[in-house]
Amino acid sequence: MKIGDKVRFLSEVGGGIVSGFQGKDIVLVEDEDGFDIPMLIKDVVLVAEDNYDMSKVNTGTHTSFGATKKPVEKGSTVKSVGSLINEGMATGNGTETQTLGAKTILEEDYDPSDRPVTFKAKPQERRGGELINLYLAFLPVEVKELSSTSFECYLINDSNYFLDLTLMSAEGANWKARFQSTLEPNTKLFVEEFDRSHLSDMEHLCVQAIAYKREKTFAIKPAYSVQLRLDTVKFYKLHLFQPNMFFNEPCLLMDVVRDDKAIKQVFVEAEEIQEAILKKPNKAESQPARVKAEDKRKDHSVSKPNQKPEVIEVDLHIEQLVDDLAGLSNGDMLLVQMKEFRRVMDENKGKKGTKIVFIHGKGEGVLRKSLLQELKYRYKECTWQDASFREYGYGATMVKI
Repeated sequence: MKIGDKVRFLSEVGGGIVSGFQGKDIVLVEDEDGFDIPMLIKDVVLVAEDNYDMSKVNTGTHTSFGATKKPVEKGSTVKSVGSLINEGMATGNGTETQTLGAKTILEEDYDPSDRPVTFKAKPQERRGGELINLYLAFLPVEVKELSSTSFECYLINDSNYFLDLTLMSAEGANWKARFQSTLEPNTKLFVEEFDRSHLSDMEHLCVQAIAYKREKTFAIKPAYSVQLRLDTVKFYKLHLFQPNMFFNEPCLLMDVVRDDKAIKQVFVEAEEIQEAILKKPNKAESQPARVKAEDKRKDHSVSKPNQKPEVIEVDLHIEQLVDDLAGLSNGDMLLVQMKEFRRVMDENKGKKGTKIVFIHGKGEGVLRKSLLQELKYRYKECTWQDASFREYGYGATMVKI
């Protein structure tokens, strides 16, 4: 009988494995609970004999899954999976590797959770998403502090297509790329955050886009290049930030592409509009639109028959100055109105005593404020006051040369 032999008791129920001896008559039997029970050698009987060492009995080499790891022999080398792969030593399934003169044991079992996540869900398509709809959105960060808040800019892809996008802003005659990315179907993408000091840099924007689908056939779409004129005055008016289906907060939404068609804005410089207004038609020309524009210019710059000759009325309402308002922003309209005001003032600045009534309307007071600013700094020799309320209401200013 030796250490490691399996024995059972003669005088009582039980047994275990011989773990040691005390003197010549007492044997220590380790039961299944790990306790050493001293018994007389004559009260135990040998059940099975095995040639394993005590180092293999209850050494803590059992894993939580019931598998027994092989003990590391003295002088052997333990290496990680990564080092074995790098050294080109891994063989078989990677659980055990033999080397010359030494035995290498892999202690770390393979864990599937260590693998990187490579699965990516395919974008969900929706009914009615086969038409390209692309938007540019602006959200105030603090909507209750509109006068001082910064703004967030987003691009919104409301279609079943991927869009390769580039957002640019004009710098003189050239362009500067502000953002470039791929926008997945039916998603919105944050572009940038800016404050009011950068609004002037974003007055003229351009969005270019190429539409396609991945891993499936699709109807080909044109390449889009859309130029937009951003009306910066809108960023000062809270009521223009409206509820929408893309954000929980109100935003300023601009169409870029609507139902596969790029939004077209007419870009006309104020100087070109003024030149077209003042240009006289040739005798051979008889186009009604040009005659109408010329007649309007004459109507609002001559004296009324029933008034004194030195009183001139000038109607600065934009409808009286241009025939078509399409594509004109508020800033463009103001430029046209101010150029007409300067033209009339410059034509009459040498006629002392002449009175000119500029009819600008009440509105929000932007045009009137611009007129007074010009009179204060450019026409200091003139005096001005509100025109007769009885004749013009609150929307006119009379200037005396």
